[in-house]
Amino acid sequence: MSRLLTLFALLLVLPAATAAEPPRTAENVLVVTLDGFRWQELFGGADEAFMDSKQGVKDEAGLKKKYLRATAAERREALLPFVWGTVAKNGQVFGNPAKQAAAESTNGLKFSYPGYSELFCGVADPRIDSNAKKDNPNPSVLEHLNGRPGFKDRVEAICTWDVFPSIFRSAKNGLRVQAGWEPIKAGKGEKLTDRERTLNDAMDRLPRYWPDNAYDVLTFGAVKSALERRKPRVLYVALGETDEWGHGRRYDLYLDAAHQADRFLAETWAWMQADPQYKGKTALILTTDHGRGGTRLDWTDHGKKVDGAEFIWVAVMGPDTPALGEREKVRVTQSQVAATVAALIGEDFTTTAPKAAPPLPVFEKK
Repeated sequence: MSRLLTLFALLLVLPAATAAEPPRTAENVLVVTLDGFRWQELFGGADEAFMDSKQGVKDEAGLKKKYLRATAAERREALLPFVWGTVAKNGQVFGNPAKQAAAESTNGLKFSYPGYSELFCGVADPRIDSNAKKDNPNPSVLEHLNGRPGFKDRVEAICTWDVFPSIFRSAKNGLRVQAGWEPIKAGKGEKLTDRERTLNDAMDRLPRYWPDNAYDVLTFGAVKSALERRKPRVLYVALGETDEWGHGRRYDLYLDAAHQADRFLAETWAWMQADPQYKGKTALILTTDHGRGGTRLDWTDHGKKVDGAEFIWVAVMGPDTPALGEREKVRVTQSQVAATVAALIGEDFTTTAPKAAPPLPVFEKK
C-alpha cells in the first residue's frame, strides 16, 4: 500500500514540475559583451556634455550630427539601433536605475577579470583580485555546457582580450578560445579559408595600439568564420574597444565602438536567422563586465574606488523570452547571468556550480 501511495504522489508532482519548467525552444545561445560600456549610454544614448575636445572628440559637429537627438529614446536608438529596435522590442533589458531596475556586480572590485568571472561562473570570488593571467579556480558556464551531451566541442569563445584563456581555464578543459592577437588556427584536417588568411595577415600588419587587446573588427571576422565553419551551439563574443577608448578619453571613438558593435550584432543575427540551425532556435544575451564613473572627470575609469562603476546592464532575447522590453522595479546581479546562459537552452548550471546565483527572471510573462 505504501508503494502505491508513493507512486500516486509522484504522479501528482511530476505534471506540476513539467508545467513549471516547459521545454525550451532555444537550442543555441549567443553571448556578447561590450567591455566597460556604461548603462548611461545604453539607456540614454550619447551625452552632449561629453562631446567636446576635453573628452577627446575630434569632430564635435560631426559627432553631434551622428548621435545627438532631442530625447533619450531617440539618442539611444541612434547609437544602438539593433539593441533598441530589435532586442528591446522582442526581449528584455535590465539595468536602468531610473526605473528601479539596477543591475549590479557584487565582486566589489569593478574591473574586468573579477567581472567576467562573476558573469560566467555565477559567483564573486575574492581570490580573483587582479587581471593577471592566472587560471580561474571556478568552472564557467561555458565549461559546464561543453561537457553536456550535444554540446561537446560546440562551445567556443572569440575574444579581443588575451586574458580570456585564463578566465575560462581553457588549457585545462580544452574549451576553444581565441583571444587577443592570437591568429586563427585551422582544426584537424582543415585548411584556413581566404577570410581567415586575410584576418591573420591583418593581425600581423596592423599596429598593436593595445598589446593585450585586438581590434573589434578582427573579432567580427573571426565570428563569421566560426559560424560558417563550425556552427557552434554556444558562442561567446567579447568585444573590447569600448573600454579601451574609454580609458583613452576618446568619447567619440567610445561611441563609435558601441555603434559598430551594434551593427555587428544586427548583421550576425540576420545571418543566424537565415540559417536553419539558428533560425527561431537561438537566444541572445548582451551585457558588460563593469560600469564606469558618471562624471566628466571619472567616466574614463572604473575600479574599487570609482562610485557607480558597479552598475551594469543585461539584455536578453530569444524564443522563450517574453517581450517585456525595458524592465522596471526588478533588481538583478551580474552573478545571475551564468545560470541564465544555461537556462535559456534548457540546462542547469547549478549541477556544476551549486553556489551560482539563480537565473535572471527572463521567463516570467509579466
